[in-house]
Amino acid sequence: MKQPSNTEDKKGLKEDKIQKPPSGGSGFNWLYLLLLAFLLLFTFFSNPTTTTKEISWAFIQDSLITQNKIQKIIVVNKEYAEIFLTPEDTNNERNKDFSEKWFQLARAPEYSITIGSVDNFESKLDRAQQDITSSEKINVQYQNRGSWLGILSWLLPFGLIILFWMYMLGKLGGGGKGSNPLFNFGKSTAVLTEKGTKSPVSFNDIAGLKEAKAEVMEVVDFLKNPERYTKLGAKIPKGVMLVGPPGTGKTLMAKAVAGEAHVPFFSMSGSEFVEMFVGVGASRVRDLFKRAKEKSPSIIFIDEIDAVGRSRGKVNAFQANDERESTLNQLLTELDGFGPNTGVIVLAATNRPDVLDKALLRPGRFDRHIYLELPTKEERVEIFGVHLRPLKLSKNVDKEVLARLSPGFSGADIANICNEAALIAARKKKNKVEQEDFMEARDRVIGGMERKSKIISIKEKEIVAHHEAGHAVVSWYLEHVDSLVKVSIIPRGKSLGSAWYLPEERQIVTKSQFMDQICASLGGRVAEEIIFNEASSGALDDLEKVTKQAYSMVSYYGLDKEIGPLSFYDSSGQNERLLGKPYSEHMAQLIDKEVQNLINTAYERTRKLLTDHLTELKKLAQLLLTQEVVEKEELEELLGKRKPHYPTTPSQTVET
Repeated sequence: MKQPSNTEDKKGLKEDKIQKPPSGGSGFNWLYLLLLAFLLLFTFFSNPTTTTKEISWAFIQDSLITQNKIQKIIVVNKEYAEIFLTPEDTNNERNKDFSEKWFQLARAPEYSITIGSVDNFESKLDRAQQDITSSEKINVQYQNRGSWLGILSWLLPFGLIILFWMYMLGKLGGGGKGSNPLFNFGKSTAVLTEKGTKSPVSFNDIAGLKEAKAEVMEVVDFLKNPERYTKLGAKIPKGVMLVGPPGTGKTLMAKAVAGEAHVPFFSMSGSEFVEMFVGVGASRVRDLFKRAKEKSPSIIFIDEIDAVGRSRGKVNAFQANDERESTLNQLLTELDGFGPNTGVIVLAATNRPDVLDKALLRPGRFDRHIYLELPTKEERVEIFGVHLRPLKLSKNVDKEVLARLSPGFSGADIANICNEAALIAARKKKNKVEQEDFMEARDRVIGGMERKSKIISIKEKEIVAHHEAGHAVVSWYLEHVDSLVKVSIIPRGKSLGSAWYLPEERQIVTKSQFMDQICASLGGRVAEEIIFNEASSGALDDLEKVTKQAYSMVSYYGLDKEIGPLSFYDSSGQNERLLGKPYSEHMAQLIDKEVQNLINTAYERTRKLLTDHLTELKKLAQLLLTQEVVEKEELEELLGKRKPHYPTTPSQTVET
């Protein structure tokens, strides 16, 4: 026989639980306010001294005693006297107000006086009444009062403070037990993605990064099908460290793991562990792993782990106790300590692996280090394909060309270009995004927004035109310089002009390539000296770049014959603590001398090249002054077609 009543009762109980208002809600807030208002009103209206006037003895003797207006006097606690007038004189002395009529609990005295001492007061009163018969003398009474109003006035401030804090704590904590952040600052602030929650990001949204994605997907597959690995004796990796330059997709990879793993996923930033309170970081680490173990198997993702994982030998070495170091010690213990850590996988991301503590990176804590590099051309094609999906594109948009014209761009840069192109098309009131919008967006991302309204003098414009023409001519005739795309003298960002190149995707750079790049950077400065017989401050960025490249060649890459194959580069970062340089003064002088000789040699080489092509330099400068922008086709007409100096492949061919 069916029993629907049990089901209905259960439903009714659930509805009652749902409809029951949470404790500490608005009802309690109104109760606090009403209680506070009652205390204030009761204290004010029930105090009989609110209408009592303090007077002097002269007034009592001259105005009250001589006219027989006093009915009685009550001496309270031998400190002060309360004076009550006769009923017929009361209305004449003062008017009854609203509070006295309706809220006065006892008759209040009309006047009061501080007596000093009882004997002195009695002697004065006897002298004032010496001419009055004994039957008409004033009735004097003595009382000892324990004033509960005085006690209330002393306790009232504390009561108000307690009510205020009860109200504030109820507002902050929501009324739930243990939910108050003032008492939960030691708890973990990680965001929990429960099992079965659908994530908007999956591995299909990650373009490129095939090797990195395969390793991360293996961890996810281990969580889904553990028996496939455990039957062979394999153990799940305890930690996976995602390392790579900014914008390469480390956080996006973690979001995809959260969407694909189908296990509880805890995510937080490394900076959330550290607070101003001592011991909070270590407490949050313990609480985070405790929550993760309770929901095992689970995944913990710590973004920007270098905020707490910096090497203990370099951070605050002179401090006896550092909060960040205590947090790191607790994190190391939780990752691989005596306590069990079964079923909890830790994902971490950083773009500063050089500053992390070695104990944090060892196997047993982070068993896998996955490096996410900048995407290649083929990977950039895939990334463009992902970010072009939501856009309304014109038929002339070619993602192969866009990928070829964006070497060195990360996934975040490509996403920014696609968004900027859509904004530019919308600003021009187009129905679809065209190829030229992407090219304009690329220029804006690299160089900044065009400032055609910036006013410069004719003389300065001539200097800028010859400066950019010098860069273009030198780079056009040198063998190992990147392909020139266009030259412009339109102010963009902080620069007054620019030469746009298409960098080759190299993994190594030779000495001849270094020298040609230095010459191309010096082309603008040399052109100014040849044409105007003096240099300007416009070559500041070029000189800074040249100086850094020259010092790298001499002191890092060992490309100088005089210095020899020596490198003073510190990949571990330990020399950051040193106040001096890791070489002698004599070596420092020798390095400075060789750098100076190297740059002077490149300077003279650049001068000779521009002198030989002085006619082309002047023609290109005049063309820039006329139309401000010169594209590659016009450069080929003016300077001749540039011969390819490298064996080209389809991925390296430059076509615009």
